[in-house]
Amino acid sequence: MKGSSTLLLAAAALLCTCGLALEEEDTAFFMDFLQTLLVGDPEELYSGPLSKYDVNPACREALTELKSCIDNLQPAHKAELIKLLVAVLG
Repeated sequence: MKGSSTLLLAAAALLCTCGLALEEEDTAFFMDFLQTLLVGDPEELYSGPLSKYDVNPACREALTELKSCIDNLQPAHKAELIKLLVAVLG
């Protein structure tokens, strides 16, 4: 499951990088969400990018697991994702 979660995150970042996000606001939300997943803690997701949404318990559990997968990435892989995020944010 860890590999598929990381692959999903990387694919989503690639879509954003390639300009496939439809609206600027959606792109800003997505980049804030990714940044928080990479370098924040799970609670920052709910006080930050997800603060205006009602996140149900099952989704919270899934996000916590996704964050755990990201936190357990090899440092070199996490660094590459962060470099991608920095490049996208410009």
